[in-house]
Amino acid sequence: MGYTLYLPSEPAPPQAKPLPEMPLLILVGLTGVGKTSLIQELRYPTLPDRRELVDRYVFPLYGHTPEALDRSQRFALTRRFRQEHPGGVAEILAQSRAVPAWPLLFDGLRGADEVRYALEHLPHTYFVVLEARDLTRLSRLLGRGDAFDRVQIDSSDLATLHALAQGVLSEAELQEALGWNVPIQELMAKLKIVAEERKNYDPVGARRVLEGNPRALFLDTETLRIEEEVAAIRAFVEQHA
Repeated sequence: MGYTLYLPSEPAPPQAKPLPEMPLLILVGLTGVGKTSLIQELRYPTLPDRRELVDRYVFPLYGHTPEALDRSQRFALTRRFRQEHPGGVAEILAQSRAVPAWPLLFDGLRGADEVRYALEHLPHTYFVVLEARDLTRLSRLLGRGDAFDRVQIDSSDLATLHALAQGVLSEAELQEALGWNVPIQELMAKLKIVAEERKNYDPVGARRVLEGNPRALFLDTETLRIEEEVAAIRAFVEQHA
């Protein structure tokens, strides 16, 4: 069930409260860690997700419509927003309102700065951090067929692919990816998304901020079955009810 999120400039009904005053469950993780599948299985009430929030709030600030942007262009604009607003999407949440519910789920935050801001400015929020290797996220991106994952690729030769993989995949991981029998253009497009995201958000940044915090739950989505993830989150929610 979807709940309405009232942005800072939008009127809200009397029963809506500022998000800093209410409990919230936030998923933290990069593209391809398995957030969408998990949300479908949890069936918790949800706020509009990160993508919609950025579409509604961030891009209009810079005179852009989301339909005209590919993933690289979106990364560039969200990077600009974070330079001006270090808390990123968490800053938007902290100024917004919603009708209270528990657990009310938001997908999601990324990187150390957003998580740190939420930890400080959304004091009743709990975090579920989903983790997976870059190679696994790449594989999932290739398999999900989401039109949102479009990106401009100027070259599709092996040398360019190796350059793109630097700092993202080891040589062994790259060779494994090349053995997936995927067209190189498609492999490069999805690898570019993983690489661009890594530039913008340190994959282990959220862990550094939240590790040891009782408000955080960490899940390795490579080793856990979806049923195990759901059970762990429901137990976590029950603990903090």
